[in-house]
Amino acid sequence: MKDIFIDIDYSQIYKFGQKIGGDVFLQKRNPERNQIVAVLSDGLGSGVKANVLASLTANMAKKLSFSPMDLKHSANIIMDTLPVCKERKISYSTFSIADIRYNALNSNIRVNFLEYDNPHALFFRDSTNIDWEGDVTILDREKAFKKEEIVHNVFNLRVGDRIIIISDGVTQAGLGASRSLGWRLNGVKQYISDILKDSPSISSRALTKQIVNKALSLDGLASKDDITCCCIYIRKPRRTLIVTGPPFLKESDDLLCQKIKDFKGKKIISGGTTALIVSKHLNKKIKVDLSTWSKDVPPSSTMDGMDLVTEGMLTLSKVVYTLEKKIPLVELANDAVKKYIELILDSDQVHFLVGTKINEAHQDPSIPVEIGIRRTLIERLRKTLEENYLKETSIEYI
Repeated sequence: MKDIFIDIDYSQIYKFGQKIGGDVFLQKRNPERNQIVAVLSDGLGSGVKANVLASLTANMAKKLSFSPMDLKHSANIIMDTLPVCKERKISYSTFSIADIRYNALNSNIRVNFLEYDNPHALFFRDSTNIDWEGDVTILDREKAFKKEEIVHNVFNLRVGDRIIIISDGVTQAGLGASRSLGWRLNGVKQYISDILKDSPSISSRALTKQIVNKALSLDGLASKDDITCCCIYIRKPRRTLIVTGPPFLKESDDLLCQKIKDFKGKKIISGGTTALIVSKHLNKKIKVDLSTWSKDVPPSSTMDGMDLVTEGMLTLSKVVYTLEKKIPLVELANDAVKKYIELILDSDQVHFLVGTKINEAHQDPSIPVEIGIRRTLIERLRKTLEENYLKETSIEYI
């Protein structure tokens, strides 16, 4: 696996009282072209109408960014497509586009960045904010009452660099309440810098969550607009090993345990039979963690040297379902599934070590097919981690 990882994640809170957001964040990876595109769009107003406008803009930006077309030309097409509000004389949607290109080893990372009418994106090298201006293109649309600008720049990124993209719900947080002029961009810069000084290796997910929660607190815990923050962070990868199923041959049990011992990173054992094999060969005791009791899945267990030990197929199937549906962690009970997902989402690279011995316990026809086929579940998990969460995965059968 690669020694440099591009960590992209975001956090979002809808406007108070709304069940759908007017800010839309999309990201997609094209591994064949070594390209990632991340887009943040803010639709005019809030609710369903704003969501439709932002979704249209974000999807258009994503699609055009993967085309051979120049990014600035793509932006002009988007602007020509977006109408101008008849009453307020401003565009129906804003956008920021990060077109990230990298080589096979992620050792040369280049971001082609373009934004229209969103708060100026922030560029941090470690905990230091790097000011950037960018090339400005002036638009001339007859119906717009103000000067419209598209700002473009190119960044060469190295380990420790971050690009942070925010909607105006962040910079305007606290407007007229806790802060008369809102949080403002300088306030956001200082807050992020302080976090990075204290936690220089904080993940994109954790950093964006802190920023969004701070903005919410400035709004008195009742957000006055959609609040969205996303982060692109270049760092050394965090790795997790998921071991599930006993080896096909009993003679391979020692090899399985040696691979677990040699792995550098977090370790999850998924399956009771697998856990017993590891416990026996490594002389480690298994203890049930009753704090994770749930009516839906068996509780997880603890074992020295392992970060999580769970039951197998039932827990794994619920992990896959939760990730596929993108159910937020805050909506999950404190059970084995939540702990499993927390470990995965905090990782960049996930390696699967899958035993191929058939477990007779799962041949009961009363058990649903989807939890009786380990390989199918693992492939579904790999697919959603790669496509929805931009994780790097690998698999080994034993």
